Amino acid sequence: MADAGPAQAERVLTERVLAERVLAELTALAPRLAALGAALGLARVDEPAAPRPAPGEAALAAPMHPTRRREFLAGRRALHRAMATAGLPPAEVLRDGRRPLLPEGCAASISHSGGLAVALAGPGPRLRALGCDLELHALPLAAAHLVLGPGERARLRTVADPATAERDLLATFSAKEAAFKAFSALLPGDRAPSLLLDLTAAPVPGGLRVRSRRHPSAAVHVHVHPTALGVFTWTAVPG
Repeated sequence: MADAGPAQAERVLTERVLAERVLAELTALAPRLAALGAALGLARVDEPAAPRPAPGEAALAAPMHPTRRREFLAGRRALHRAMATAGLPPAEVLRDGRRPLLPEGCAASISHSGGLAVALAGPGPRLRALGCDLELHALPLAAAHLVLGPGERARLRTVADPATAERDLLATFSAKEAAFKAFSALLPGDRAPSLLLDLTAAPVPGGLRVRSRRHPSAAVHVHVHPTALGVFTWTAVPG
């Protein structure tokens, strides 16, 4: 027990160093994202001197569990930074159910993981939809049935190395999350997927092609970028 304090301090320091590395990796993607019309915004859950949230966003966050509240507000900070970089006017971003209620003329997406938040934003006329997902925690192979359909699970079983299979599973999970967000903007409510299992993903150069099982003509290309701790995925659908 005497070593618990130093061991925990070392773990926290390591996590912070890795988080800074992930932030640097994401920042380096900004020009590539900008070429697609998407501006990048980043925030840390524990960043010092964080700006005061907008009143409506603060009211949404108030009843949340403290951990969820910090993640929510970090996500909104990241989104406001992305919107500013994209040249979009400042506006509160409330909610429509679980989804951000975006200002008219704005395409955007938010994700957070491991104490970091990332957002993409761009002008609606240029972009029909955006979707992004950050995953900094491993997904065990035992969870594959929650993410993958039978054919996808069969393909995963052909990967001999368990560590590689876990990375592939995490990338597919993240890509489906990013596509799920994009489809919520692309498809009417009665046609949009309601579960990740409503989507199917197939490898393509640079990422995965994700389709709706119910509406196979609806498909997006999701870019996959490994990070120091996990994976970042995104899709940008032009207008």
